[in-house]
Amino acid sequence: MTADPNCIFCKIVAGEIPCFKLHEDAHTLAFMDINPANDGHALVVPKDHARDLYDISAESIAAVATSARRVARAVDLTVKPEGLNLVQCNGEAAGQSVPHFHMHVLPRTLNDELQMNWGLTPGDMAAVEGLAERIRANMDK
Repeated sequence: MTADPNCIFCKIVAGEIPCFKLHEDAHTLAFMDINPANDGHALVVPKDHARDLYDISAESIAAVATSARRVARAVDLTVKPEGLNLVQCNGEAAGQSVPHFHMHVLPRTLNDELQMNWGLTPGDMAAVEGLAERIRANMDK
C-alpha cells in the first residue's frame, strides 16, 4: 500500500489520527467529515495514496465507488435526506482541500443553500457536439 507521510488521510488510514469510521474494507476507508456541510456528510478514501482523479488506479476508483454507494445507502436510511450528492473534486480551483483522492457522500435538503449548483442554461448544441467529438478522440489516451 502506498502512503504519503505528510497526507492527513494517509494518517487516518494508518490509524495515526482518529476518525469516526463508518466502513472499512481491504481497499477503502469511509468516515464522517468533521467539517460537515450537512448532517451525515461522510468521506470515502482509497487506502492507497492517490493525489486526485488523474493519479488513482482504475481498481481503486472502482473500490471507492462501491464503498460510496454502500455508505450513501446507509446515510439515506439514517438521515433520510431529500437528496444526496456524491462529490469528488480535483485541484484547488475545484475545491479539493486535501490532496488525496476522496469522495464526499453529501446528504441534501431542498433549501440547504450549498453553493455547488450551477443552474441549467441550455448550451449551443453544435458546440456541445463538436466538443463531444474532441473529447471522444482523447478517451483512450
